Amino acid sequence: MNYPIPSSAQEIVAMREQPVSEELVAAAIAGVIRIARSQGRSLEELKAELLADDELLDQVQRRWLSQIVAEAWERIF
Repeated sequence: MNYPIPSSAQEIVAMREQPVSEELVAAAIAGVIRIARSQGRSLEELKAELLADDELLDQVQRRWLSQIVAEAWERIF
């Protein structure tokens, strides 16, 4: 199953209704990058947001996700 890359926060939120898969996660990451770039945000700003403390991910998971997003930022678009 192929997922389109989201162009808005609403489209990313709507992805919650789909079963989690590698493709879905990749599409969500690409969407977050697309949206951040369209807003003129930098990779450093996005990483800072990802590394901010929250109740969803622990510190190790946030660092891992930040690294994945940084790699994707350099490779796509």
